[in-house]
Amino acid sequence: MDPCPFIRIDIDSLALQLPQPATSRPASTGVHPSATPCYCKLRISNFPSQTALLPLSSATAGEYSGDNDGSPSDPGSSAPGFDLDGAAISRLSSRPVALRVSVYAGRMGTTCGLSAGKILGHVQVNVDVAAVRSRAVVCHSGWMKLGGETGKPAARLHLVVKAKPDPRFVFKFGGEPECSPVVYQIQGNIKQPVFSCNFSADRNSRTRPPSPVSGAGERGGCIMRTFSGEVNKRQVKERKGWMIIVYDLSGSAVAAASMATPFVPSPGSDRVSRANPGAWLILQPHCGLSVGSWKPWGRLEAWRERGGSDDGLGYRFELVTDVGGGGISIAEGTMSVKHGGRFCIDGRRSSPDPRSPVRGFVMSATVEGEGRVSKPAVEVAAEHVGSTADAALFVALSAAIDLSIDACRLFSRKLRKELCHGDEEV
Repeated sequence: MDPCPFIRIDIDSLALQLPQPATSRPASTGVHPSATPCYCKLRISNFPSQTALLPLSSATAGEYSGDNDGSPSDPGSSAPGFDLDGAAISRLSSRPVALRVSVYAGRMGTTCGLSAGKILGHVQVNVDVAAVRSRAVVCHSGWMKLGGETGKPAARLHLVVKAKPDPRFVFKFGGEPECSPVVYQIQGNIKQPVFSCNFSADRNSRTRPPSPVSGAGERGGCIMRTFSGEVNKRQVKERKGWMIIVYDLSGSAVAAASMATPFVPSPGSDRVSRANPGAWLILQPHCGLSVGSWKPWGRLEAWRERGGSDDGLGYRFELVTDVGGGGISIAEGTMSVKHGGRFCIDGRRSSPDPRSPVRGFVMSATVEGEGRVSKPAVEVAAEHVGSTADAALFVALSAAIDLSIDACRLFSRKLRKELCHGDEEV
């Protein structure tokens, strides 16, 4: 397998120095009195804009002499960064790409469609995409003036912009994960089959008998004891037993995603709650044991967040460690249930655990919204793929996050037949 060309643009050490008059008149300038009163928006042509908070440097703008003198006196922040795929690299290689940073004072958000913050100025950093195709480049490191009248103090922005080659393997499901599709590797306009999937669900274990609850009239979600002492049993619906196995071209099972904790509605509700999430184990073959044995590589939890007109799919992914059966969380977030989104493991965006070994981009997978045809596209950093089996683990993980949209579907709504095997809907 050969990876596709990608370029990663990182923006670090973001900090702001304001001229003394601005910091002394917060009411007139719109500067918020918090520790991080300012923010910036970063834009590259044809890419969605990004927003990052700007911590204020403790020094004032008059305490250094040049645009590139020194580093911020306080720790700076980072932006998520930009990823350029092969098509974007080809399109942008003929000329430098302009990274435009707009700095605002005040609160984030909009009022009547306009930015609520007050614009302080703009800076621009050019990225030579053609040069970055073969080597890492530091495009800028230091301070940049935001504007102002000649001879008067002006606000300055500190940032470090780096760009580097970031080759990735790209995979695309040929169908929805529950339809046991073929998975293709994509290289430009060429796609080659590399994996096949087999999805199954346990038709006989999609409901479970209730646990007894003591006390007259007491409700435990599945049993109610009447005044006469008679027990009325109601089965609690749950989604469990789902499993998808990934095979290589030789027919060997190289990865799997197995539903380890059932997806059940919280008491008095028809939704999976954060307090009681369902979970998947991402499995890899256990060498040295019997054929068909597995060992856990990662654990994915998922639940449904309330969001008004648009609920969210909450998720948390952790690497399973060999010590004590615990794990290290390396990805956590929420995506729209209605519109879907992108599941991402990236040390700059989604690693909540300080013990996480993740420092850069690892993988991402597209997820379509509820009721939409979903054929996940998966990107995996080449440095994390030493074999076909390594790539298969990320393919299995992407299938699990996609299937979690269905597993977290409101229990008042039906699932598609592939997930039910023709049984009574749960």
